[in-house]
Amino acid sequence: MTEFSIDPWDPGYAAALTSEALAERGSTSAELELGVEAEAGDWAPVTPSGSAPAALLVADGVRRIDARVWVHDTPVPVPGIAASFAAGIVRCGSGGAELAEIEVRRALISASPGTPEVKTRYATFHPAQATDSSLEALTLALQRQVTQLELELSVRHRRQSTDLLLVDGPLRGRGHLAGTVGYIKTHHISYLPAPQSAVVGALAPGQRTPVFLMGTTWRRHAWYVRLPTTSSAPWSGIARCEAGADMSSEEVVRLADAITLALPPLAGVPYKDPRAPQNLVPIGGLEKLLRHHLGDPQLMYRALRSAESVQGSR
Repeated sequence: MTEFSIDPWDPGYAAALTSEALAERGSTSAELELGVEAEAGDWAPVTPSGSAPAALLVADGVRRIDARVWVHDTPVPVPGIAASFAAGIVRCGSGGAELAEIEVRRALISASPGTPEVKTRYATFHPAQATDSSLEALTLALQRQVTQLELELSVRHRRQSTDLLLVDGPLRGRGHLAGTVGYIKTHHISYLPAPQSAVVGALAPGQRTPVFLMGTTWRRHAWYVRLPTTSSAPWSGIARCEAGADMSSEEVVRLADAITLALPPLAGVPYKDPRAPQNLVPIGGLEKLLRHHLGDPQLMYRALRSAESVQGSR
């Protein structure tokens, strides 16, 4: 009889491991150095040594498009978006999780050099530039704004604290921050060759792969870890972690062990989160809080329409 397994992620989200990632095993163009911690032929699941860090900072950001807009500074109006975004940091320790900081910003994004600042009753949308007028470019410009805000908060807290910092998403632009790890929940590409990819599938909860170096458009150390899960779906509970490329092998191995020990107690649970276990409890809680701080979307939309009306009456 042909067996099957259910992917534990809610079908409303993209799968944790896409079919493209399964098909592309071993075919990625990424430059890999597999021998950072163990020679390629000696790869096996690693059970971390030591103890979990006393505290872990977790950083994340959210974004929302409040309205599609047109910028009228040329004979032909230029499309854009009015967007709200926020970033925050939570500190997780033995006493639970506590909010360290939240910051909310608004932006009016278009490819026009004359993109205006828009003041509404509730918030000011500051101008930001996109490379062109496509929705993809506008969305990418918004994501850059979110990443920049996350970076500012991360830099601030790295100066104030020696606690390890976990950033939800790739580490890009933050690899220079000490004790900082990027955390990737979904896998669109399987970067490892087949023999090493098989080690990922063989991980038990709480184990990780050996550390390797990966280069695409930028270089970083990486390793895979499996969080607690009861599913037999391919790569269920698997997340990829990233750390700066300039770290020594000894430093990055210690960091990989510390993060792997810290993650299992923070794993999401299915009855609370449709992206469990990879969507960590503090990440899910922070995202919910950040969206609340963005304010009511309908109220913001009406405020933008009111600002448009005031402008038109001048």
